[in-house]
Amino acid sequence: MSAVALRVVFGLNALLFLPAGVVIYVLPSTVLGVSPLWLARVAGAIITAWGLTLAANALRPSGPGVVGQVAGNLLIVATLIPAALRSGLPSALQTLLYGVSAVLLVLAVLALLLPHERRVHL
Repeated sequence: MSAVALRVVFGLNALLFLPAGVVIYVLPSTVLGVSPLWLARVAGAIITAWGLTLAANALRPSGPGVVGQVAGNLLIVATLIPAALRSGLPSALQTLLYGVSAVLLVLAVLALLLPHERRVHL
């Protein structure tokens, strides 16, 4: 049961990052407010690659995959919370940033607490 729950945690992370990466990759730079355009493309590609890694780890979670997922989620939360705390942001955007941060934090904690398969290599 716990291996299934850990797979679900990885799958939910992948469902969050894959669409976000693709959207960032294809949006025009005027919408993103990022110049030069290559910076937005690189960010989108990296987020998409991270989502694919999480999807692959959902099939077979392991210790290093859990560490990577937890570290990635916590780093993103540490980036989003200060942005949400900035004054002058629309309240809808602040709510979105807080919501995404909360989801990522919960998924990181679940990945830490849920036991994962131990593999022995001979």
